[in-house]
Amino acid sequence: MPILSSTLGNILIKLEDDKLIQLQFTEDPVNEEPLKGMVAEVKNQLEEYFSGKRKVFDLTLELNGTDFQKSVWEAVNEIPFGQTTTYMKLSQKLGNPAAIRAVGAAIGANPILVILPCHRIIGTNGQLTGYAGGLERKQALLEIEGFPIQQNLF
Repeated sequence: MPILSSTLGNILIKLEDDKLIQLQFTEDPVNEEPLKGMVAEVKNQLEEYFSGKRKVFDLTLELNGTDFQKSVWEAVNEIPFGQTTTYMKLSQKLGNPAAIRAVGAAIGANPILVILPCHRIIGTNGQLTGYAGGLERKQALLEIEGFPIQQNLF
C-alpha cells in the first residue's frame, strides 16, 4: 500500500478497483515508488488541500461499513469546508438524537480521514474531541480551513 508524506505526517492510502477505501495517518515509512493513477491524484488533491488551494475533494470513494456507518459518513461528508457541527447535531440530523454514542463510534471508525471530514465534528461545548489521527492533527486541519481554535490541547 502506498504511504505518502504530508505536512501532517505520513499517510497510508488503500485503493480497491481504483476507488479510495482507506486513508489513515501512519508512522510507517514513505514508499519510494513512483506514484501514478489514482494514488497520484489523491496525493495531488491532498497537497492542494493542505496548502489551502482546495476546499472540496473530487475522488471516487468506496465506503465499506454498516448501513448506519455509511449514513453517518455521508452526513459528515456534507459538512462544508470551514464549518463544524457537533455529535448531537449530527445524530439529530440523522433522525435519532438518542444515537449520539453510535454516531461517535461510526465517526471513530471513519476509514478515509481528511477527505471524509470527521475533523469537523466537535463537542457540544465547542471543545475538540477524539480524532483517529490525534487531536493535534484535528486542530491543524481545522486551522487549514480557517476555523479558529480557542483551546489549548496540552
